[in-house]
Amino acid sequence: MIDLEADSDIPAPPPLLGESPSFLAMLERVSALAPVPRPVVVIGERGTGKELVAARLHYLSQRWDSPFVKVNCAALSESLLDAELFGHEAGAFTGATRRRAGRFEAAHGGTLFLDEIGTMAPAVQEKVLRLVEYGEFERLGSSITQRVDVRLICATNADLPAMAAAGEFRADLLDRLSFAVVTLPPLRERPEDILLLAEHFARAMTRELGRPYFAGFTPAALDQLLGHSWPGNVRELKNVAERAVALNEEPDAPVSSVLLDPFGTSRPAPPAASPPPPPEPETADFDAALDRFAGGLLRQALEKARFNQKEAAQRLGLDYHRFRRLLRKHGVT
Repeated sequence: MIDLEADSDIPAPPPLLGESPSFLAMLERVSALAPVPRPVVVIGERGTGKELVAARLHYLSQRWDSPFVKVNCAALSESLLDAELFGHEAGAFTGATRRRAGRFEAAHGGTLFLDEIGTMAPAVQEKVLRLVEYGEFERLGSSITQRVDVRLICATNADLPAMAAAGEFRADLLDRLSFAVVTLPPLRERPEDILLLAEHFARAMTRELGRPYFAGFTPAALDQLLGHSWPGNVRELKNVAERAVALNEEPDAPVSSVLLDPFGTSRPAPPAASPPPPPEPETADFDAALDRFAGGLLRQALEKARFNQKEAAQRLGLDYHRFRRLLRKHGVT
């Protein structure tokens, strides 16, 4: 075990605040996995703190004094991600004027955090699989095998098993990466932590603004915080709490309300809805209705005239030849 207070040169793991049972259970799992030098997949919605958990896994491990390198796979195209992870030789592609080591080499002896791993292209997945299995890779434009010792921590909000079943993610790579899976609870499932986190972020913002103290939230503001669903999770809560402190017109008084949607007061009003256009006349239905009506009149006249066409024509005020034409037109036999 690392005693973080015994040596001030040892970096402390990033703070993860919470008291809810689901959050504490997640922290216990992270602490148990930290010293195990195997890959971990961190699952969580946006804003839940996946990178903080990855950093905690690193700084509580035996690799704490080695590099902790981060890469966002979603921010790079396939070719750029390949070069970023594995490096390249001079002349490997247009613009590669000199050799460059990749992130795997930079993380040698430490931890490499791959965020948004579900966006990784199949060709890059194959190279990562080989590295995870054998610790070997080649830089782009080189046939010389490099060896590294890197612990992988990957994060995503995607359903990787479903992607593997659909052929969108390599099942063998998923098997190698998922030695352990840590699932971060969203903020809506840990309501006990909302006020704790809001106070923490508000006090930090108060210190940043050079104010002497934070006077707290009024009951109305607390109700706003507790009543929100927090789709952006802890990151959204941090923004809301900091904004509430910064915009408080009376810094010495408690915050009386929080602005949950910063676009709500400045978002342009939608244009007035124009009346719907008149419906197009349903010509086919109208003609069909006329045919049915005319045919009914013709049949009724024939029945009353005991199917004597001349008498039926007289009943309808039609001459015999026109009556015959209408019979053919409306299909009356």
